[in-house]
Amino acid sequence: MNKYKIIVQYDGSSFSGFQSQKNLNTIQDKIEHSLSFLNQNNLIRVVGASRTDAGVHALGQVVHFNFDTELSLNAIKRAINARLPQQIRIIGIKAVNTEFHSRFDAIKKQYLYQCSLTENPLLSKDHFVLKEIDFDRLKDIEHKLVGRHNFLSFSKFDIEKKNTICEIFKSKWTLEHDKLFYIIEGDRFLHHMVRYLVGTMIGYMEKKIGKEEFLCLLEKPIKDAKLLKAPAHGLILNKIFYEK
Repeated sequence: MNKYKIIVQYDGSSFSGFQSQKNLNTIQDKIEHSLSFLNQNNLIRVVGASRTDAGVHALGQVVHFNFDTELSLNAIKRAINARLPQQIRIIGIKAVNTEFHSRFDAIKKQYLYQCSLTENPLLSKDHFVLKEIDFDRLKDIEHKLVGRHNFLSFSKFDIEKKNTICEIFKSKWTLEHDKLFYIIEGDRFLHHMVRYLVGTMIGYMEKKIGKEEFLCLLEKPIKDAKLLKAPAHGLILNKIFYEK
């Protein structure tokens, strides 16, 4: 049995997230449905590196699956794309070692959050619109997230989630003309974590929350902190990193 790794891009606007869920429209279901045509309509299960939420997009989602075939890599890629909706595209494929696992072998993930400073209707689908910003205030807080922290305060509480420690390698806001971007890299991310971080940093920028309160949430984490949460449509899973 061969194992394949594919890179997937998708517009998550009309999907209920990546992971398959009963009676919901998901990215995983669409990929598995397309793959089944290559396997005499038999299901081929796929595993994604990240379980992106409803409305979240991806430029570098990584997925693996097992499939016994003599088709070339390009033929597999073309065949999957031919039966996928236009909102989902396979942009890369390679054969990998049978021990490879898209989720467990990832050493870090990079998310990108997009904000627009104008009400451009062409950007409203995948940008969070902000009317004005205090960029210096955002820069003042971004670096506080780097390092190992307990992000319980900045996640959707899950009683079954025992480990809420994450290591953040990069946390950076950038301003380009009328667009504001936030890039964060970490070894793992909790449910809604990036959206809570972005929303709370914007809240700090808008002086709805003070620095001491922000740092207290990081240093003395609490569950169900009732924080500001940025909308899903501005968030993109940008890249998954693996050992070479």
